[in-house]
Amino acid sequence: MRNLITGVTGFAGGHLAEALLARGEAVVGVSRRPAWPPEWRHLAGMAELRACDVGDGVALEELLREVQPERIYHLAGYAQTARSFQEPDAAWAGNLGATRSLFEAVLRWDGRPRILFVGSGLVYGDAATPGQRFDETCLLQPTSPYAASKAAADLVSYQFARAPGLDIVRARPFNHIGPAQSSEFAVAHFCKQVAAITLGHAPPVLETGNLAPRRDLTDVRDVVRAYVLLIERGRAGEAYNIGTGQTFAMREVVDHLLALSGVTVEVRLRQDLVRAADAAAVSADAGKLRRATGWAPALSLEQTLRDTLEYWRRQSV
Repeated sequence: MRNLITGVTGFAGGHLAEALLARGEAVVGVSRRPAWPPEWRHLAGMAELRACDVGDGVALEELLREVQPERIYHLAGYAQTARSFQEPDAAWAGNLGATRSLFEAVLRWDGRPRILFVGSGLVYGDAATPGQRFDETCLLQPTSPYAASKAAADLVSYQFARAPGLDIVRARPFNHIGPAQSSEFAVAHFCKQVAAITLGHAPPVLETGNLAPRRDLTDVRDVVRAYVLLIERGRAGEAYNIGTGQTFAMREVVDHLLALSGVTVEVRLRQDLVRAADAAAVSADAGKLRRATGWAPALSLEQTLRDTLEYWRRQSV
């Protein structure tokens, strides 16, 4: 099986490449830069890395003709929710623009790959009632330029599946965390700080944003397993949520992490880390995914935090 992964050098992209290689499948990855970052350098020699801007339709079409992928996992895109308020044009170009560019390049190539479009659970916006779980029939009510551009890319994926009829399945992952995630994201930011504290590299102070929001947190390794199952068993044109259906307040995540590490710290709020338009609670109803594929999360929050903390300890040595 020849797989093409856009955004292969990103957090989920690297984990997906590992999962596909473990299955004995061929992987060609697309990234703007022609080198593996340190966290994925071990993939060199196992997965082919090609430098290409997904927004460059001419270069992308040429790459598709060379690689002839049977499956395309489209993970590339703009990923910063908070920063998207300061740079909305980059969010729209990276999400909607790049997605259209990919689909149009596939049409010009005239291949028939199965495509997984990876969107976001943030397209649903805020819960209308406490404890609400979003399923795929809920309205899309995005509250940030990031989420709006992902919603638009999700809808254009549906349109290209209907007409001209590309074989596209849509995934809507909720928050996913784990080893190798950028410390620009909350849980990785906590783990990086706690790792430095446990090693004596930093004072016992944990800086955080708002710890009240509740999030549906799934291990990235469970998420990429869902991606593989969806590209195998999902129905063209359909959208599928990926999440556990269970939420944790960020305060609970910090408490779990500190219990695992055995350190006592001062938790200090930093106003610059508090996000605008931060939903109080975001939770997935992933029943449709379970019915279609049999998927269920296998890794607990405790295991994910343990592995992520160990990852940052290794980075800090």
